[in-house]
Amino acid sequence: MNGLVALVTGGASGLGLGVVRRFVKEGAKVVLADLPNSKGNDIVKECGDSAIFTPMNVTSSDDINAAVNTIDKKFGKLDVLVNAAGIACAHKIYNFITNKPHMIEDFQNIQNVNVTGTFNVIRLCVPLIYKNKPNNDGQRGVIINTASIAAFEGQMGQVAYSASKGAIVGMTLPLARDLAQPGIRVVTIAPGIFDTPLLGSLPEKVRTFLMKTVPFPSRLGNPDEFAKLTQHIVENSYINGEVIRLDGALRMPS
Repeated sequence: MNGLVALVTGGASGLGLGVVRRFVKEGAKVVLADLPNSKGNDIVKECGDSAIFTPMNVTSSDDINAAVNTIDKKFGKLDVLVNAAGIACAHKIYNFITNKPHMIEDFQNIQNVNVTGTFNVIRLCVPLIYKNKPNNDGQRGVIINTASIAAFEGQMGQVAYSASKGAIVGMTLPLARDLAQPGIRVVTIAPGIFDTPLLGSLPEKVRTFLMKTVPFPSRLGNPDEFAKLTQHIVENSYINGEVIRLDGALRMPS
């Protein structure tokens, strides 16, 4: 990891923040990208000279291009892209109590951020990664995307979220094939239930119940465990075109 330059979207909280902290600890230079009203500036202060913050809405091509230009000017290269930005919602397809269907705007917003946003960042970062001199394997860089076990076992109310994460899973192999010739690997992580701000907002009773559903170890995942896997993917050049579950053997019930 020492000397690599990484861009982490959604880096101001949750899984993305875990990646930022681990990469900095391991000697990488990290560009933390998140919404302008996030805690990005505070986090880079904690990281010292090893990290910079660039405001980014992943649905905005202008924001992404500005970040890429900043990376190019400051570091002259980009080795690793970690897409950790994402949002969620919980609505059944139809509410039979209120007699209201799932709002199409909510469904579209989830797809726009999680799917189109991930695709948007990748397509605009690839040219900078391609400028890298290939190593002995011919590798120029690594792209790591974030799906979810909801892509495989979506619960009630997760139609929109599961559809978005299933799309990221489905993009993995064709992206790896598209980028094989230029030497850019693409890998997706499908995490289970992790101790992030999203789950932190739940009542303790609910958190305890969720932890008991994990076979072993029966607890929430730690963002640093997600970050450790991203580090291993970066360092293990034979992992490519794969979706890796990180979930303590959890298979979500309905």
